[in-house]
Amino acid sequence: MIDIRLILAPTDFSVHSALAVQGACQLAERLGSELHLLHVLSEIIPAGPDPLLTPILPTEYYTDAEAQAREAIERFLDPAWGRPTRVSTFVRWGSPVEAIVAHAVEQHVDLIVIASHGRTGFKHALLGSVAERIVREAPCPVLTIRDRDRQRVSTAQAQ
Repeated sequence: MIDIRLILAPTDFSVHSALAVQGACQLAERLGSELHLLHVLSEIIPAGPDPLLTPILPTEYYTDAEAQAREAIERFLDPAWGRPTRVSTFVRWGSPVEAIVAHAVEQHVDLIVIASHGRTGFKHALLGSVAERIVREAPCPVLTIRDRDRQRVSTAQAQ
């Protein structure tokens, strides 16, 4: 039997991730599990072929971005979503996939609950899928949640 004591719910504060976090809260409440909320701040990626031309941002940019993310993640949960036994919030810098997998390894996470945008075709090939890479690289089971209502709306609009 799988013992799920710690659930990780990464969030980018989007509508998609809110749905996944809501599911993680409900699951954590049912299982009596602890919930970790994680937001990953992306590091600056060089905009051109020469990394030396990447703009150097002032230190305040990083401290302000992290402070804003910490404040947002503390306010992100809606009590109506469920009440896990304990909630801890984390903000990390790095690539989303690497930071999420590293957190799961370091904290001995039993389950990751993550949003999937449901991209297909060209958009999927161009943008890739963070959720798909996490499924492949995570040290634990991963539950992906897709907003089927939003998917139906965007499909209908495309026709």
